Amino acid sequence: MSAGWLPWAVAALVLLGAGVAWAAPAAAGADTAWWWTPLELFLACFLMGLIAVPAGIGGGTLFVPIIGGFFPFHLDFVRGAGLLVALASALAAAPTLLRGGLGHLRLAMPLALLASLSSIFGALLGLALPAAAVQVALGGTVLGIVALMLVAGKSERPQVPASDALGQALSLHGVFIDGATRQPVAWQVHRTPVGLALFLVIGVMAGMFGIGAGWANVPALNLLMGAPLKVAAGTSGLVLSLVDSAAAWVYINKGAVLPMIAVPSVAGMMLGARMGARLLDVLKGSVIRRMVITVLLFAGLRALLKGLGVWT
Repeated sequence: MSAGWLPWAVAALVLLGAGVAWAAPAAAGADTAWWWTPLELFLACFLMGLIAVPAGIGGGTLFVPIIGGFFPFHLDFVRGAGLLVALASALAAAPTLLRGGLGHLRLAMPLALLASLSSIFGALLGLALPAAAVQVALGGTVLGIVALMLVAGKSERPQVPASDALGQALSLHGVFIDGATRQPVAWQVHRTPVGLALFLVIGVMAGMFGIGAGWANVPALNLLMGAPLKVAAGTSGLVLSLVDSAAAWVYINKGAVLPMIAVPSVAGMMLGARMGARLLDVLKGSVIRRMVITVLLFAGLRALLKGLGVWT
């Protein structure tokens, strides 16, 4: 049987889990047990983790719009937990990605350094802005990424005829074994200076929205710099582990991290991410791409409509 159904099935599970999380407390009323909400968070984040790592978007990309939309928490607390969730999913998947050659440490380090520095400024900016303004900006940004990926067409293995001077100096090239075809794939990148500059902007948005930066990392690495889609998704997880840790300290220092939200969410995301890392190696690049588009489209629409007061 074709694996093309998998992204739609997993996405449907996430949406179903979010709907149950929204409807169940209302049905139970005041008699809802104290442990019900942490359990819902754990299950919802487990399902998100299955998608986050193969898509290379980080758990926070799904966590903030879905949890912020369907759970009765202030957006500041959701964003603070979202950074820890994205960090946890990235750390849980990193060993598997590195062993499989999908996460390239030399490619990740210069990008993560710049994005980490700018994410601190973004976190301070996000806490200073009204929650509705952040919701609208988040939804618009995520939908913009979806539009970019739709018009870009097939990008599983971009053709890079020659690396630029900076990419060669930093040795931004390698070979990985595609788990779907069992064939070695050689790759290199170009437009490295532009990519470095873009990751400064990505860091600001990552800290501001509290969703990590995977939703922007993958298109930047794949469409702009020319890394294969699987390498882009795997390396994105390594970048997330550094960027999110820098921005998370700002939210922790401001008191915007609640253990009641963060602990079950992180536990569920880490478990789902470890299973999701195995999916990245065996799924085809086209399947991953459809998974990214499906989930980001829903998450972006939900954030935008809630920020505008249309879907509350």
